[in-house]
Amino acid sequence: MNNQPEKVCMLAGKIMLESGAETHRVEDTMNRMAAACGLENAHSLAMPTGIYFSSGAAEITNFMRITSRSTADLDTIDQVNTVSRQLTAGELDINAAASRLKKIDQHRVHYKEWVQIVAAAFVSGSFTIMFGGTWPDFLPAFLAGGGGYAGMLAFNRFLDISFLSEFFGSFVLGLLAVIFVNTGFGVHLDDIIIGAVMPLVPGLHITNATRDLLAGHLVAGLSKGVEAMITAFAIGAGVAVVVGFI
Repeated sequence: MNNQPEKVCMLAGKIMLESGAETHRVEDTMNRMAAACGLENAHSLAMPTGIYFSSGAAEITNFMRITSRSTADLDTIDQVNTVSRQLTAGELDINAAASRLKKIDQHRVHYKEWVQIVAAAFVSGSFTIMFGGTWPDFLPAFLAGGGGYAGMLAFNRFLDISFLSEFFGSFVLGLLAVIFVNTGFGVHLDDIIIGAVMPLVPGLHITNATRDLLAGHLVAGLSKGVEAMITAFAIGAGVAVVVGFI
């Protein structure tokens, strides 16, 4: 990639969008970088599935498709923001900024699946206690949350549709919770399920949708809000199937 200011700005936006940043933050970062590079009348439009960028009036518009988005990679977002600030402050030139961004894009931190599962298990048990559950429910929630998250990751390997993966994950954790309570291993079914389902809840999507709507980004805000609603429906439906029919 030639280190043209337009392409460097779009690379920064691409990395941020794929890392789960809000669209208004992406546009603000791209515009600040463009101004630091001397581009006049820079215009950027970021949406969950693509980025448009141009500079000047009636100039060529650049477009980049975004095909994958993580839930929240705050470390990567912070790294891109650091590059943007250093470029704006004159501490980096365009070539150094492009080099840094390429390294960030190629060397993102990807936690192994077993680490994610263990983290989800601890989160599940902790939320059960935080929401008023008893300590005898900690271990069942720990196992149900970890099992549900593992089920979601496993299903996602075969069919890369996030809503179905989340439905299957919530189904697994609901099934485990029912089994634990019926066998006497768990005490309160509702507390176990509430804690175990928290790693799947799209809290960041709801927050980003609200912030984008408040910032005036109606298309991005509505699309993220609908995505969060469908995700929440899939999670609730998976648990409801278990509780209602098993």
